[in-house]
Amino acid sequence: MARKSLVGVVADDLLDRIIDGEFPPGSTVPGEHELSARHEVSRMTVREAMKTLQAQQILSVERGRGTFVNPLSRWTSLEAVLRAASEGKNESEASVQLIELRRMLETGACELAAGRISEADTESLFAYISAMKAAHGINDVGAFVEADLAFHDVILRASGNVFVSVLFEPLHRVLEKRRAETSAVPEIQEHAIGHHQNIAEALKSGDAARSREAMDAHMQQTLDDLKNLVLPAK
Repeated sequence: MARKSLVGVVADDLLDRIIDGEFPPGSTVPGEHELSARHEVSRMTVREAMKTLQAQQILSVERGRGTFVNPLSRWTSLEAVLRAASEGKNESEASVQLIELRRMLETGACELAAGRISEADTESLFAYISAMKAAHGINDVGAFVEADLAFHDVILRASGNVFVSVLFEPLHRVLEKRRAETSAVPEIQEHAIGHHQNIAEALKSGDAARSREAMDAHMQQTLDDLKNLVLPAK
């Protein structure tokens, strides 16, 4: 693996500190002199690192006032947003928005898959549901999450739209962490199994509208469970 440049090291460290909450949105970040001393690099290196974060709309410069952290909603780097979603201290908003994104993409993917899914893929869906039930029975959260993710991956591929899979690939790490959090609640596992069953039966029927509605209902239940059973406990 190639070593990061000094500019990359400085930029990543500052981004980590932002994500950890040391510098919340609206706050100023340390100046060039302080960062230069912290990393034992030139001020030119620090300047380039700051420009990198500015280009990603993570930081903004106000002449005469300083360099400020922008809210997450303004960031334009998918990698940085995913890091914030998976590692940040204040994850509630990111969790909700991730489900909103899934809802937009997965309901459409499910609708497309209804007319394109193969018999073998349909059988795989029911097999993954059986795996989820077995994992639920012994409270194996890891196995439950693995089967859950695999179930959705089948549908994304069955949609036949290459862009859908490409868009979801970077989200996989965050989705796995989120599923592990929500699936630790037995009641949420039960909800998921029921909705996955409805989705699989809808896809087997080939009814596009029914399939879309089944996935949309699952996303709504996921959002409700997050708000009612997970976030209040944090």
